[in-house]
Amino acid sequence: MRDDLERRARELAVYLIERRTTIRDAAKHFSVSKSTVHKDLSERLKEIDRSLYVQVKEILEQNKAERHLRGGDATKRKYQKQRAK
Repeated sequence: MRDDLERRARELAVYLIERRTTIRDAAKHFSVSKSTVHKDLSERLKEIDRSLYVQVKEILEQNKAERHLRGGDATKRKYQKQRAK
């Protein structure tokens, strides 16, 4: 069981690093919850592979800094779509 968790945490980390994606996208790709991905990347990975953890943390910090922009874009698209109907 522990090996599966470690393997999943590494796979999630590699996926996130290679695609520079969000936790939400990674969760969808691996068919797990966002909280599972977050726990794997922020807690488990720290103990398993420190170098991967540092790279992932950098991406997560960038995503956190940009999230207000993504939310604004999503809202803009929503209302443009409604206006087009």
